Amino acid sequence: MIKFTVILLYLFLIFLISIVFKKYNEDNKEIVRKIIHIGIGPLIPIAQFLKINQNSALIFTGIVSLMVFTNYNYKLFPTIEDVERKSYGTLFYCLSLFILIYLFWDKDPYALISGFFIMTFGDGLAGLIGKSFNSKSWIFFEQKKSLYGTITMFLTSLIVVCSIGYSQQNSLNLNYFTIAFIATLLEQFSVLGIDNFIVPISSALFFNFLITS
Repeated sequence: MIKFTVILLYLFLIFLISIVFKKYNEDNKEIVRKIIHIGIGPLIPIAQFLKINQNSALIFTGIVSLMVFTNYNYKLFPTIEDVERKSYGTLFYCLSLFILIYLFWDKDPYALISGFFIMTFGDGLAGLIGKSFNSKSWIFFEQKKSLYGTITMFLTSLIVVCSIGYSQQNSLNLNYFTIAFIATLLEQFSVLGIDNFIVPISSALFFNFLITS
C-alpha cells in the first residue's frame, strides 16, 4: 500500500504543477500537456526501485488507461487533452506503457526504461523546443515538424540510450546511434499522436535486440 501511495503522490504532484502552470499560462495549452508527458517519465524507475511486481504494474497501468479513455470521451480533466490539434496521443501513451511493462518489466527493464524515456523526454522536449524556437520546418502527413525539434529528439534519444546502455554494459557502441536515429525517424509519424505508440515500442524492441541480446 505504501508503494502505491508514493506513486499516487508523485502523479498528484505532476498534475498539480500542470494545473498551476496552466493558471498563469492559459494560452499555452501544449506546454501544459508536455509537463505531464515529460513528468511521468521517472515513474517507471521509481516503481522499479520500489520493487512493484509486474502484475501490479499492469493492473495500475490498465486502470489509468481506462481513466484516460473515459476522460478522452467526457473531458473530466480537460488539462490532459487540452491541445490545439486532434490527437489520441494520451491513449497511445498509456497503451504503449502497458505493452512495455508486459514485455520487459522483468525480462529487460533497461529496454523498458529506454523506450519509455525516449518517448517522455525525447518526444516531449522535441515538441517544446520545436514550438518555442523558429527553425526550418516541413509538413509530414499533415503534421508540422521542425529542424530544432527533430535535432532535440535525436540528441535526447541518444543521451537516453547511451546513459542506460552504458549503465548496463559499461561500454558504448554504434548501435546507440542506430536506436536514436530510428526513434527520431518514427517520431516524424505523429498523425493523431501515433508516435506515442510506435516510438517507445520500437525503441525498446531495438534496445533489447541490439544492446541487451
